[in-house]
Amino acid sequence: MGRRPSRPLALPYPTRHNPAMATVLGLTLPDRATAPFCPSEVEGSIAVPAGIPLPTRIARFVGPGLLIAVGYMDPGNWATDIAAGSGYGFDLLFVVAGASLAAILLQSLALRLGIASGLDLAEACRRRYARVPNLILWALAEIAILATDVAEVLGGALAIKLLLGLPLWAGIMLTACDMLIVVGLKGRGFRQVEAIVAGLVGTIALCFLIELLIVPPDMAALAAGLVPDFGHLTQPGALAVAIGIVGATVMPHNLYLHSSIVQTREIPDNEAEKRKAILIGDGDSAISLLLAALVNGAILALAAGAFHAHGHIGVTGIDEAYRLLSPITGLKAAALFFGIALFASGQSSTFTGTIAGQVILEGFLHLKIPCWQRRIITRAIAIVPAMIGILIFGDHGVGPMLVLSQIVLSLQLPFAIWPLIRAAGDRSIMGGLAAGILPQAIAWLLFSIITGANIWLLASLFA
Repeated sequence: MGRRPSRPLALPYPTRHNPAMATVLGLTLPDRATAPFCPSEVEGSIAVPAGIPLPTRIARFVGPGLLIAVGYMDPGNWATDIAAGSGYGFDLLFVVAGASLAAILLQSLALRLGIASGLDLAEACRRRYARVPNLILWALAEIAILATDVAEVLGGALAIKLLLGLPLWAGIMLTACDMLIVVGLKGRGFRQVEAIVAGLVGTIALCFLIELLIVPPDMAALAAGLVPDFGHLTQPGALAVAIGIVGATVMPHNLYLHSSIVQTREIPDNEAEKRKAILIGDGDSAISLLLAALVNGAILALAAGAFHAHGHIGVTGIDEAYRLLSPITGLKAAALFFGIALFASGQSSTFTGTIAGQVILEGFLHLKIPCWQRRIITRAIAIVPAMIGILIFGDHGVGPMLVLSQIVLSLQLPFAIWPLIRAAGDRSIMGGLAAGILPQAIAWLLFSIITGANIWLLASLFA
């Protein structure tokens, strides 16, 4: 029930105060996993003692929600939101809202697991399942991270092209440089990552607030779009886009990530204090994810108002959206803020992807590797399909590839939801803080809906 006990590691491991180092191409790099990207190195590093004033307690606990929220506004979300808004106006806005509410519930289960049991989701899976199922779950989680990274590569490269005028292939190669960010933060505290991500999230939100001031949405149509109408999903291609929205919103690796990073807060080891921590964590997560939902809704509303309303119903690419914004709005600033937000979106996901990768390696395989190595491996693998897609389909292939990456995430999602619900409701590890019957029932309903939609999509592809 307490914090997880120390255990042998697959690799010898120095402390964060005395990390072993390696020299590569003249750069001094750590040869072990290092804070703030290594979960076990920052576990319990932010004290939240009992008896401190509530505002101070909240201030110290706020942060993990923002790291989770960046995954809900990455370039993959942009592609699906633009495709939904331009193709169907506000008709699929209820899908964005519903997926965001589902995300709040699932992330709540993930943080509850981490705080109550001292285990992250990957560790819980390792304890519960045999070796082969664990390896399968690990492989699927890695596929989800790679799909996310492909979206980051494409989105980051596209932002570089739009803002600097470089060819898309050059932008793809430049995205590999984000490894320098990981190296630059080696050994530092987790609060620094949270502060950087907060700044990037604020930039994205501000840019889209300005965009909506430039292109005010039709409020009546927006309100109507929030009302669930599953008849809209019968429109040609609408269900595939809706499934992409779900995959882009409820990201599988975020469930592993959230259950780990909430453990950066050191709280007293008793049920009452843990219950308070869960309540504050739920608030942090819900507010952050509502902000992400507003950003996604703003992207869809911008596409609906700027493109669908003017007859541009086939806009599926971010680059096409960028080029059309200035002529339609009559303001060059509209495209500029769009490009800045896109760049911030891609960069913010660099942090969460790296940490999630470490969580999965440590939890499933009991293995630690240097974060810069993890980042290089993941980014190198992601660059290959991105580059191949660009070479085959040209710049116009970015939009479809982004949507495809989000569909891949949706296909992986049930394999993260199933063990999460089982673990969060298991009293043997959760004690009196196990998830209640109602949230479990809703989560199982979400699992069934997502699984059914994925099966339908696969069946339609092979029909």
